[in-house]
Order: sequence, then C-alpha cells, then structure tokens
Amino acid sequence: MSGVCRGLSSSSVKILTEATPLSGFPWFVSARNMFHKARIPNAIFEERSKEHEKYGGDPEQPHKLHIVTRVKSAMRRPYWEKEMVKHLGLDKLHSPVIHKNTPAVNSQLKFIKHLVRIQPLRTPYGIPAEHDIGNTFINSKGELIVRRLLQPVDPKALES
Repeated sequence: MSGVCRGLSSSSVKILTEATPLSGFPWFVSARNMFHKARIPNAIFEERSKEHEKYGGDPEQPHKLHIVTRVKSAMRRPYWEKEMVKHLGLDKLHSPVIHKNTPAVNSQLKFIKHLVRIQPLRTPYGIPAEHDIGNTFINSKGELIVRRLLQPVDPKALES
C-alpha cells in the first residue's frame, strides 16, 4: 500500500481530479439519479390487497397456519439469519414446517423472507380428526390432504 502511495505524486492526483468532474467518468453514476420514481415501475406503488385474489386468500379472514419452506442456503448470511433459520426449525432445505400465523412468528419470518417460501395451509377436506392425523400429508399446492382409511363393513349388513 505504501509503495503505491509513494508512486503517486500529489501533482498527478491533482491533475486527475481537476481534469474532469466526477460525472465525466463513465463508471460514475450518481445515486440521486438512480432511484427516483420514474425508474421504479408503477406496479410497486399499487395496493397489495389485489394479490389476495391471486393467492386465494381473504383479507377479512386470514389463514391460521403457514407452510414455511427454506429454498435458499443460509451460508454466507449474517449470524442473526442463521439463528432465525435454526430457531424456526428450517434446518433442512426444501422440507416444509408448519407455523402459526401470529405477529410474533411473522416478525421472525420477515428477517429471512429472502431465504424461505411461505404458503397458507389450506384444508379442502376439513380439519382431520385425531385418529386421521397419522394419515395426512401436505401436497405441493399447500393443501392438507387426509387419506381416510376404509372402515370394515358390518357382517350383519352383508347378510341382508
């Protein structure tokens, strides 16, 4: 570092700065010009309530459970994101975990939203009974499917 600094004389540095202003360099882009409303698409400024229909949600009655799936690695991420991933039980990649839709959980998910996919848990066949819990699975659409076991028919019904 000191060798590089010795090689530059104060006159050469002066010539570089006085020759052209900073805006004359092709690699220099002013931050003021980059982020103004004209370059940002108008879709970002629209209301988000229109997306409830897209995802099948109702703003009046939000879903009770989230299906949270980690889709990106937590390597090379800050320690607080790694701790949050571990705390929420998202250790394995692409394995879904169910969490309640509460403000406490949502504030934790906000920190790692770029690492996870969040879907509402839908129950098209109703909430399963206790004896059906072992025969349930979540499909790729975020629906809780209950495989109901067939009950044996009474032998008295067969005789008649």
